[in-house]
Amino acid sequence: MRAFAICIFLLTLTFGCSTKPTSNIDNKQDLASKARPFSNKLPNSTIYEVNIRQFTEEGTFNAFAEHLPRLKELGVDILWLMPIHPISEKNRKGTLGSYYAPKDYKDVNPEFGTLEDFKALLSKAHEMGFYLILDWVPNHTGRDHHWTEEHPEFYIRDEKGEITYESMSPEDVWWDTALLDHTNPDTRRAMIDAMQFWVDLGIDGFRLDHGCGDKIPLYLWEEARAQLDPIKELFWLAECGHETFILDGSYADQFEFRMREVAAGEKPGETLFEWIEEDMFKHGRSAYRMTYTTNHDLNSWVGTVFERFGDKHKAFAAFTFTAYGIPLILSGQEVGLSKRLKFFEKDPINWTDSLGLQAFYQSLIKLKKDNPAIWASDAGGFPISIGDNKNVVAFIRQVEGNTVIGVFNFSGDSQSVNITNTAAYGTYIEFFSSKTYSINGQALSLKPWEYLVFTK
Repeated sequence: MRAFAICIFLLTLTFGCSTKPTSNIDNKQDLASKARPFSNKLPNSTIYEVNIRQFTEEGTFNAFAEHLPRLKELGVDILWLMPIHPISEKNRKGTLGSYYAPKDYKDVNPEFGTLEDFKALLSKAHEMGFYLILDWVPNHTGRDHHWTEEHPEFYIRDEKGEITYESMSPEDVWWDTALLDHTNPDTRRAMIDAMQFWVDLGIDGFRLDHGCGDKIPLYLWEEARAQLDPIKELFWLAECGHETFILDGSYADQFEFRMREVAAGEKPGETLFEWIEEDMFKHGRSAYRMTYTTNHDLNSWVGTVFERFGDKHKAFAAFTFTAYGIPLILSGQEVGLSKRLKFFEKDPINWTDSLGLQAFYQSLIKLKKDNPAIWASDAGGFPISIGDNKNVVAFIRQVEGNTVIGVFNFSGDSQSVNITNTAAYGTYIEFFSSKTYSINGQALSLKPWEYLVFTK
């Protein structure tokens, strides 16, 4: 533990410094000494994942831009655009192909509009106070990316000497992709040069698809940050289930799976809090872990929030906004997206809010913004368990001047819970009902799947 603490302390010192910028990725001064941290913008932010193709009937940048005022009213801060690059035609999946098989890193998918249209969207988003990050695919290109002809040495080859593709499992073969070789420094230079094209245009960061693993060495991101962070403050979000310490945020991917187990009655609610404690121990209090009940992969390949959580989905959404991490909302989630969006075909979102969920998510975002106790990372209060019922997750989070208590009945039966920590005693406003509660040791009774969030 002492060695671990010293390691974290040294990393903190390293990442907190700054030095003269350089654009030479061969000059491997310590990455973090160059980084200008984006993290001071993150603690009370909500990320919104944008699927340009399915967002509107038109499926264009210009049509999406018309939704920015509504998203501003919703309260989200960071717009994550799924890949916007031209899609390869060779071995294309479906009619329109996978967003994650890019043909050219320095251009936009003509299906979405022109580069000028994108610049206009970026400018409008910035004027309205949004940050905009791009989904970036570093692991592979499409099969007919121009590098396959111009720089075949950028790619990994099979035993026959042919450019190979990624295969996650026998059922999940990405035959429309070509696997990049990042042990080749020229590949890394070209990749970072492509990323700089978009940074120079003014984007605010990257969501790194398949951002770590045996084909994605950590030094790729060391070099990328050394070159790109001096240009402007960037947010680096990795599709990784583990902390890299070199990036700003990562997926709390097991969180959704654990919630699904609880929703199905396979595990008691207390296992969720146990997982949070384990995750904080593993990654550190300062880590930014993205939490969610859905994302594009889950929606298209596993099921909608209604398939995975049923009518309990609001309880789990409220939990992701209050207990841990930086929350994510998927396009359409705020109006009850009830279908699995097709991945390779046109399949527009129906924006009819028949369940009134937009007001619900708007309230969650406001709850997060207004209460520093539930902010992400070490800006928020440390979550402490205060209940005595394994089916009820009761926790308190406190920072100076603000306290939030969450009480979640994660079971299909009525439950009662005793608040056992005297630090929680006091008079509170329950956020969703605006009722006043006194917590002083008496049992709280909850209906099946009921949740209460107290603030003061």
